[in-house]
Amino acid sequence: MKKFIEEFKAFALRGNVMDMAIGVIIGGAFTSIVTSLTDNLINPILGLFGGTDLSGFVLNIGGVELRYGAFITSIINFLIMAFVLFCLLKTVNKLTALGKKPEAPTEPTTKVCPFCCSEIPIKAVKCAHCGSDQPKE
Repeated sequence: MKKFIEEFKAFALRGNVMDMAIGVIIGGAFTSIVTSLTDNLINPILGLFGGTDLSGFVLNIGGVELRYGAFITSIINFLIMAFVLFCLLKTVNKLTALGKKPEAPTEPTTKVCPFCCSEIPIKAVKCAHCGSDQPKE
């Protein structure tokens, strides 16, 4: 049991888990900001054109209230979140690419025998498969 607790402690305190936990907390806070943006700014602006707030759109079927306006609001929230995360990820990828040097093209280590089309080492003077002398380059 002690070994299990030590392994869990090492796992939980590893950098990736802590970064993920911070990301979840910030994501939750950001979700509330986006929800507030949609409820308090976007829906009223859309209500100017439709005559009412989106959350007020309700369909009554057999005594059941279907709040499709709230569903549309959730879709708008999702699209805003997806767009912001896309932009954030794109920016992070650009920043990480700045520090990396482009890889130099590697020299080939093999060539193709012109007689039997087998792959042989670049320094070979005879083909190991057909025994033909390789032309000098």
